[in-house]
This record gives sequence, C-alpha cells and structure tokens, in this order.
Amino acid sequence: MIQRKIQAELAQLAQEYKVVTITGPRQSGKTTLAKMQFPDYDYVNLEDPETRSLAEKDAKEFLHRHPAPIIIDEIQRLPMLLSYIQVECDKSNKKGQYILTGSHQPALKAGISQSLAGRTAVLQLLPLSIEELNEAGIVLDRDEYIFKGFMPQLYEENIDITRFYRNYYMTYVERDARQLVNIRNFTAFETFIKLLAGRVGQLVNLQSISNDVGVSSTTISEWLSILEASYIIFRLPPYFENFGKRQTKSAKIYFTEVGLAAYLLELENPGMVTRDPLMGNLFENMVVVEALKKRYNMGKDAGLYFFRDSHGMEIDLLQASARKLYPFEIKAARTYSSEFAKNIEKFRLLNDKTADGCVIYSGEQEQKVKEIGLVNFKKAADHIQ
Repeated sequence: MIQRKIQAELAQLAQEYKVVTITGPRQSGKTTLAKMQFPDYDYVNLEDPETRSLAEKDAKEFLHRHPAPIIIDEIQRLPMLLSYIQVECDKSNKKGQYILTGSHQPALKAGISQSLAGRTAVLQLLPLSIEELNEAGIVLDRDEYIFKGFMPQLYEENIDITRFYRNYYMTYVERDARQLVNIRNFTAFETFIKLLAGRVGQLVNLQSISNDVGVSSTTISEWLSILEASYIIFRLPPYFENFGKRQTKSAKIYFTEVGLAAYLLELENPGMVTRDPLMGNLFENMVVVEALKKRYNMGKDAGLYFFRDSHGMEIDLLQASARKLYPFEIKAARTYSSEFAKNIEKFRLLNDKTADGCVIYSGEQEQKVKEIGLVNFKKAADHIQ
C-alpha cells in the first residue's frame, strides 16, 4: 500500500475537529486513506442503495445503527445527512468522530458550509504524487508518467491503462455530469471535454470553445463549473498586482489527472506522448498539478497562479505567500537552455517580492544559474512551500 503524504495532516485534524471531510476526484484513494488511518471505525457507503435508502427515510435511525466513530463514504450522495450529523456532533466534545468522504460537488459544499461550519476540517486528496511514488520505490520516465497518470489503482493492480481510463470516463465523468446538470446533448459534451484535453495549459476562451463545440458560451461556462466541481479539471488563475502593465484576466485550464487528458487525446502508449505536439502542454499539466498536490497534502489552499502581461511575458507557475512570490518556468526539454530562465529574470525586475525561482525541466542536471534553480521535475515538489 502506497503511503499518502496527507496522512499526517489527517491525523492532526482528527484530533482538532469533530468531523473531517476528505474530498477529491473519484478513485483518488479517499476511502483507502480513511480506512488506513482509522481501521477501527465503522464504515458505511452511501453508494449502496439500501444504505442510502435507510439514511434518506430515517436519518436518526441510520445514525443510531451506525454510531460514531464512523467513516461515511460518498457523502455527496445524501447532503441532507449533514444536518443530522451536526446534531450528533453537538452532543459530545469528542474529536474525530466522523470521517466523511466525497466528491466536492455544489450540494456537498453548501451542506458543509451550512451544517458543519466550525465542526469540520476539509482535506482535498488528489491522485498519487510523484513524491509518493518515489518513496514507494516506483520511478517512471516522463512520458510514462504522463501516459499512465497517477490513479492509485493503476499502481496497485495489473490493469490495462487505456481500458481503465475509458471505464473511468464512462462510469464517473459522464455519470457525475448527468447527476449535476441535465446534459441533453452528450455528443457535444464529449466533443467539449476532448477539446479541453487539447487545450491544457491554455487560456480559457469561452467564445472560442462555444464556436468549436456548437453550444452557447453560457453552456460552456456551466460545463466547466461541473468539471471543476467534480475535480476533473483545475483552473489556474492569473496573478494580479499593480505591475504597471496590462495583465491577462483569463484562467488557464488543467486536468487533475494528466492520464485522463492523455486518454482523451487518444494517446495509446508512452511513445505517442513523446511524439505528440501537445507533449509540452501535458508535461506542464503534470508539473502544475504536482505543485497542487503538494499544497493540498499539507492541508493548504492552492495558492498557485500564473502571470502573463499584454506583451506576452509569462511565468508558467507562481506560488504566492504573504511576503514572497515563487516563480517557476516549466519546460519539457531534457537539455537546458539559457532562454528558459529569461522570463523569471524579467519578472524579478517588476517587484521586490520575487524569490529566486526555478526552471523545472526533464533533464537530470541540477544547478543554479544566476540564482535561479534548475530542477528535474521529479523533485519539483521539494521547491513548493
């Protein structure tokens, strides 16, 4: 069993809060994490129709039959249960009594903020990180990581990768979309999500996507929100500060699982990744989400941005803190070029908050050039604060 970096944070929060809610994409390992951390807790899964029916018809009886401490899986299937959990929580001062897991969909988010405010901590668990795989002794090449992705099941069982993502897409992506909104034209939706895979790392242009898919920009905006709520995609916002120049206001889009993006692009093996014109975009997707995993695994908000001004000067990734901006340039190349660091050098002149920064690339050579670090992508997480 691959150990998850988020375990220490989960253990700590269970000592501080009555409820801990673990959210994240389907199959990212939420249930396994909860059971591994709390092996003696009772366990129920609201995907089970009989279990869900009882909880829906008589929530008090359900909680009587399944008293705390308990793990309740797929809580997004029945957000109304959160109000009853609140009542039970208020009867005792014991911490860590309820461990809830679920996809962070709108109804669940609203239920948590209304019923469990002040009673629950929320953790976000994405698929495995390169850091976690490294510590488990699993080391792949760049294009193997991109093709295979990071879903735990792919590293624990001998499964055909393309078949896994085909089933994942049909079982979870389509189903969750149907549950969240009435999508009448699934052909258009499939065109839309495949088009997104071809635009990873690019600015979101609703009108352009609308024209290509053949539905309104309002519908495109709604579909993007669905995918984001289900942790299928992640929108990286631009960083705003008074730099004296016009800046881009649109977000960039990434898939939380790069392997799903590779599948949607119909890449059938690592060799096809190597030759694909979007390989650089997929590499950037992988690195940005690795940074996101590091932040989430520490129990922190994303705190990640990009920067682009009207002259086209861009920083691929910025990590912002109260006092510093940490710039990262992401390059898929295996050989370093002095051009890679030029935008970081320019960005450092715009303000006095910028740290030295890093160029993250595929090569093995690691050094500092003009105080800017040169880092292999497998160690990129070490530089995220």
